[in-house]
Amino acid sequence: MARTQKYKKIEKRFASNVQNGFVSFLKTIRNSFVRIFKVFDSKLTIMIVPHSQSKVINFQTNVFALSLGIILAVGVAASFLYLNKKAVSSSLEISALMAQNRETLASLDELRDENTNLMQAAKRFQASFSSSLALLGLDRSSNVSQASVGSSDLSSLFSSNDAAGGAYRETADIRSLATYLEDAVQPIEQIGKMLENQSSLFKEIPNIWPVSNPNVHISMMFGPNIHPITGQWYIHKGVDFSTWRSGDPIMATAYGQVVTVGYDNSFGIYVVIRHKHGMYTRYAHMSATRVTKGEYVSQGQIIGNIGNTGITTGPHLHYEVHIGSDVVDPSKYINVKLSK
Repeated sequence: MARTQKYKKIEKRFASNVQNGFVSFLKTIRNSFVRIFKVFDSKLTIMIVPHSQSKVINFQTNVFALSLGIILAVGVAASFLYLNKKAVSSSLEISALMAQNRETLASLDELRDENTNLMQAAKRFQASFSSSLALLGLDRSSNVSQASVGSSDLSSLFSSNDAAGGAYRETADIRSLATYLEDAVQPIEQIGKMLENQSSLFKEIPNIWPVSNPNVHISMMFGPNIHPITGQWYIHKGVDFSTWRSGDPIMATAYGQVVTVGYDNSFGIYVVIRHKHGMYTRYAHMSATRVTKGEYVSQGQIIGNIGNTGITTGPHLHYEVHIGSDVVDPSKYINVKLSK
């Protein structure tokens, strides 16, 4: 019983100490707030004394109002500095965007110039392509529908330039050109098939250069010329090919049969080949031959070498084309330009 009373006394003492401590803590906090309030509520008198004899201006405030005013002033100043920095950054970004925009506009102008050049080239292509189709007897309208032709023909493309404008004009031009080129694929494929079917005919017609050396050039054309030895005008019945040296190979210009391998005081060593369709070719002033009479040769086959035999002023190949008994200009049958 005595021990129980002892424990109760200890418990009451502990509770009393906790209560007293808590009350003391609350009093301390209250006193702190009271002191702080007294500090902020302290009265201040601010006097403005002018240099002149004007009346002194004074007004009263307290520490709280003064502190709040200072905080507001600092906040306004900080906000001003932040917004000013953002404005400077935005101005720099706008300047960069304007410079980029100028570059884009310059690139767009260049693109428009290139588009104009493309349209001009397309117009020339259309004229040449239509002319080629007409010569070959190919009717483009039979290969594509009338609606497709009406929408993709380049004539409608050029007339539509007045109706469109800006970037839409360039886009419409490119789209129309692409459609036109797609429609042109089929006629071109027909031309390719036609050329493939006629490849055997081309091999039977003398239509290549008889000399393939990179240095080859035409030293005398067919027709009226001044004779290099007599100095008189005469009719040159062939085309002279020269590489400035002897020994370069000479090729048969078409499939055929060798009918003559001989020597002539004027032509020197020469070869005559008979081709189909009544055509003959003569190769003169050769230094040596590589074929025999009666031999069949193919187009591009080596038949001899350039020389200086016969009446010449230097090594070259004199090349002739005959149709029956007539001598014709070989350049009409050569499928490449007669100039290098």
